[in-house]
Amino acid sequence: MHIAVAGNIGAGKSTLAQKLANHYNWEVFYESVDDNPYLSDFYDDMNKWAFHLQVYFLSTRIKQVLDIQATSRTIIQDRTIYEDAVIFARNLHASGHINKRDYNNYLNLFDTMTGFVKPPDLLIYLRASTPTLVKRIEMRGREYENNIKLEYLRKLGESYEDWISTYDRGNLLVINADELDFVSHQEDLGKIIGMVDRELYGIFGTNQA
Repeated sequence: MHIAVAGNIGAGKSTLAQKLANHYNWEVFYESVDDNPYLSDFYDDMNKWAFHLQVYFLSTRIKQVLDIQATSRTIIQDRTIYEDAVIFARNLHASGHINKRDYNNYLNLFDTMTGFVKPPDLLIYLRASTPTLVKRIEMRGREYENNIKLEYLRKLGESYEDWISTYDRGNLLVINADELDFVSHQEDLGKIIGMVDRELYGIFGTNQA
């Protein structure tokens, strides 16, 4: 079984993935962040490094998905391969950070790669407002994220809402991260687990991972 957590920068994807994995005894596949060779440079100079960053994310994500498909274990994945293209690359192209030639090249690569993978059995989308994102980004204290612009987060948020409003690749669970503080309040985490339980029962008819 493949569960994926989607959401904007700072929405709490990694934290929720870990907490759900602990509860259900799942394995977590994290997004490559701390060992990403382009991320810090990207936030300093988006025009120069945007295309390199997106290709790196695409290559690491396709490997993750192929590994997920090859295992019999239940995996929860921090961010999906689809977000790379329909959210981040599209936004960077629209903002002028990736030119048309590189963007078309990227999309051709994305279309080829995603032809070999299946979508997640359940997509969990963490919906969060820009103030919530900023608060959580500040709390985790990653130095390279100090250069993230509010406008960039806002545009990403709009792209996420457009994507989720038409998502039809599989089952979808939307969680309001502004109202449910699953980091600090166990009761809120319990509410989310209840939501996930209902989705899994509906898909598989059992709560056994």
